[in-house]
This record gives sequence, C-alpha cells and structure tokens, in this order.
Amino acid sequence: MNKIFNDVESAIFDIKNNSVLLVGGFGLCGIPENLISVICKKGIQNLTCVSNNAGVDDFGLGLLLQTKQIKKMMASYVGENALFEKQFLEGELEVELIPQGTLAERIRAGGAGIPAFYTPTGVGTKVAEGKEVKTFDDGKKYLLEKAIKGDFALIKAWKGDKFGNLIYRHTARNFNSVMATAGKVTIAEVETLVETGELDPNTIHTPGLFVQRVFQGKNYEKRIEQRTVTQAHN
Repeated sequence: MNKIFNDVESAIFDIKNNSVLLVGGFGLCGIPENLISVICKKGIQNLTCVSNNAGVDDFGLGLLLQTKQIKKMMASYVGENALFEKQFLEGELEVELIPQGTLAERIRAGGAGIPAFYTPTGVGTKVAEGKEVKTFDDGKKYLLEKAIKGDFALIKAWKGDKFGNLIYRHTARNFNSVMATAGKVTIAEVETLVETGELDPNTIHTPGLFVQRVFQGKNYEKRIEQRTVTQAHN
C-alpha cells in the first residue's frame, strides 16, 4: 500500500462537505498548517471540527472560521479567538465545550473501540446536561461520555517514514498522537520524510498502522499565539 502523496492537495482529495475532522495541535503548537490552509482554499463547507481549540482569528482553524466553513466546534479552550466568540453569540456556530481531559479520553476511546466511559468530571455543571449520571459503589456520581471518532484525522509530525510511522517533537505531540488513532482516514503532514526503516523504532510515537496518507509539508510558519518578552533594563 503506497501511503505517500506528492502534495497536500492530492492528500485531501476525498474530504467532502459535512465531514468530521479531528485536528491535531494545542493552541498553535503542532497544528497541521498545510492541511488547514488547503481545506480553506478548497472551500469545503459545513465541517465539524474536533480540536483542543479554534486557533486565533487569522491562523490555524481561525482561517476556516473566517470563511464560515465550520458549522460545529467540539473543543476545550477557545479564548484566543474573537471571531469564534462573535459567531457563537450570533448563532452562526454550534459549539460543544468539553473539559480537556474528557476531550482527550473521548478521542482515545474512539481510537480504542470503546463506545463510552464514565467520568466524575462535569457532574453538577452544564457539561452534564442531557447525559446519563450514575452512582457507583464509591458513592460518587459519574457522567457517561461517548467516544469521538472522525471521518478524517489531520495531524502534524516532525518526522515520518513512507509507511507512516511518526515522531513528534516535544510538546508538538499534544493531541496529534491520540487523534491519529481515531480517524477513519488519518492524514499526516511531516516536516521530514525518510525511507521506511530509517527511524529508530524506540522513538516512534505513532505506528504506521494508524496512518493512511503521508506527505511532506512546507513553508511552516509555526506562529506563537502570544509573545511575551522581558523589558531590558539599563
């Protein structure tokens, strides 16, 4: 099975309107910049995006919000995006806010074939509305949370080989590794592409078993959300 695609355009040939996308990254760290940019240019509509956050106003998933290509966001933290707030308050964007640990576990469960799980997180809050609550032998209440799967998982890795084995760099690993397991089709953009067998097996974070498509990305901006520097003193 040849998993290598020459460019990002050919790698997303079958992403259609109304798709559910799992999008890796944490803030702007480790986001699949090339994939997001081309999906924006293609004008694919009515997307449901599952991600830790919604980028910023003019970068990351914020690009898809600008063009109103996202109909629903399932996310944990969205405080860096004023456009997100505006669209939500005006009823243009459906939002499901999910506690970060619950979000990670729902995606992990989706990749592991677990349909649902119980967690104490969110009991007694708006997160619990419409969900089953059960008391176990410890006397505590737990919410039933359903697994999350995607039509496509869009992830970014530092290095990858032609079989799809992936290595992430430091904190850019974040949600990428768990999302790679939960997409029907996982598309990975990598900064460096090497021959199969060149990566040390002990350093691989995502086995190629979970990856269907790989391409070498380019022109990474790797923008920082907020840059804070110390003022010089004479």
